[in-house]
Amino acid sequence: MQWNVIEDILAGKDTLTLFPTGGGKSLCYQLPTLMKPGICIVISPLISLMEDQVSNLREKNIKAMSITGSVPFNELNRLLDNCTYGNYKFLYLSPERIQQELVLERLKLMNISLIAVDEAHCISEWGHDFRPAYRNLSDLHDLLPDIPIAAFTATARKNVAKDIIDQLQLKDASVHKRSFKRENLAYEVIFSENKHARLLDFLNEKSAIIYVRSRKATIEISEFLNKNQVQAASYHGGMRAEEKSKAFKSWQDNTTSVMVATTAFGMGIDKPDVRTVIHMDLPESLESYFQEAGRAGRDGKYSRAVILTNNGDIPVLKNQFLNNLPDVADVKHVYQKLNAYFRIAYGEGMEQEYDFNFSDFCHQYQFNALKTYQVLQLLDRCSVLRLSQNFQKKAELFIRLSPQHFELFLDDNPKYDNLLKTILRNYGGVFESPVALNLKSLEDKCGIPEDKIIILLNELQDRETLEFSLQQHDASLLFLVPREDDHTINHISGYIKRYRSMKQEKVKKVLEYVDNDQNCRENQLLSYFEEEVKKPCGICSVCKKEDAAPSRKEMNAIFLQLKNALKEHPKSSSELIELLNYPETTILKVLSLLCEKKILTKTPNNKYRLKL
Repeated sequence: MQWNVIEDILAGKDTLTLFPTGGGKSLCYQLPTLMKPGICIVISPLISLMEDQVSNLREKNIKAMSITGSVPFNELNRLLDNCTYGNYKFLYLSPERIQQELVLERLKLMNISLIAVDEAHCISEWGHDFRPAYRNLSDLHDLLPDIPIAAFTATARKNVAKDIIDQLQLKDASVHKRSFKRENLAYEVIFSENKHARLLDFLNEKSAIIYVRSRKATIEISEFLNKNQVQAASYHGGMRAEEKSKAFKSWQDNTTSVMVATTAFGMGIDKPDVRTVIHMDLPESLESYFQEAGRAGRDGKYSRAVILTNNGDIPVLKNQFLNNLPDVADVKHVYQKLNAYFRIAYGEGMEQEYDFNFSDFCHQYQFNALKTYQVLQLLDRCSVLRLSQNFQKKAELFIRLSPQHFELFLDDNPKYDNLLKTILRNYGGVFESPVALNLKSLEDKCGIPEDKIIILLNELQDRETLEFSLQQHDASLLFLVPREDDHTINHISGYIKRYRSMKQEKVKKVLEYVDNDQNCRENQLLSYFEEEVKKPCGICSVCKKEDAAPSRKEMNAIFLQLKNALKEHPKSSSELIELLNYPETTILKVLSLLCEKKILTKTPNNKYRLKL
């Protein structure tokens, strides 16, 4: 169906395209842009998606640029000049940039062939990731009345699709909707009291993504998998850029088979051979689950999307997304304390960016971390501020001794010679005033691990030889509007109330989906997206479920076959499932029971063997 969309865009029509994740939406605006003179303006809220697509286009020698919310204002003019006069084909902008007068004025000077609005569901309050900045995109029709607009989304119910058309003021829009049905994707909900052990049954050497809720869990689970001979890496917002890049590259080229990540991972990333996507925590909405699950099997081969859960997950989901939903008073209180924390005066703060230690902020004001984080996300969505999750270490050093005394000190303390001489060779002015250090670069140049460098510099500070400060930040905040206290929050209070109601409804739908083990999993999802369902998929956990639990006689028969199969050497669960002529779920139940009774054990490479 891509060609139908491309034909309409080439004909200059406004379009709304609803294709599932992996459905090839990007090509629908990239190809017609290359076939026509001029530049395409792409609006996207996802920095990772912008950067990934710009990188892919540049690899094909196509001139593309992204201007995100983090680009300093003084660089903006130069970048827009490059787009206007530099023969660029694609300019990716965040929705917040469209609100800036300078950007709007410069767009009028460009030869624009198309405006593409990605993640268009963000314009609707009924969508799962509403961003009020999207509402201002309708101004583009007044500014550029003859330029067609192409809107794209992977998850939109009928009310959201109608809202997209209304809010973007699409004229006689052609709506292209591909079925959300994925013939090759098996949706499964598996209950297990021991998730870690059960997790190993789903993983082989094929590519997989495991989604978790917290940074800590990404590390814990990846370490658990590596100990069990499953090559895994962790990925979360608190990692340094070079660590993220290394982990991603290793997973992308299949050196590492499993990526354990928070749910932001995967946006805009096109890896077709992901065989399994596993959610270790219940998703916050069926929209987000459908997007994340859809990253499996984009090459059309059989793949699995698994929610691994137990009864303990339900109170956790309610605590994270319902009990800690902020109200208007909560938002006002946190916003007031943010201004106090950064000492922002009334009427000030606009376009100012600050390093932000979230834990320190919550500790200082005795705030609940989950609720406070949701407040920050609300303020981000409502364009009051921009929250960027990026772990940073800021180190500064000033040598208190005179150069002469410093030489004498080194003679008496050779332990510090290598480190301090490396600093002197690479940083000037350390005797005059504090100088910023790049600890990673320093590690490379002197061959001393970063944590050891910090220990040595702290020792030297204790001896009053130098002054050393190290600040660690896990985020940065860019304030987008001046501080006006309650007035700042009052104009978004209606949205905050609707947001609470919407979140409650979406969590309810997730719990209904997980609890419903009678109807085909895929059909439940398709029905939620108001798509007519005709027959069960045949491959989900409900369709493959046995009507009754296995009898004792059947379990004994399986046990005898297992004993025979494991006589010579250990075998994996997948090997045993192939050998035994019984349903997979039944075999796995027996294996689990035999392990509990210590009749079977597991080898270090996750194979079953008879206990001697």
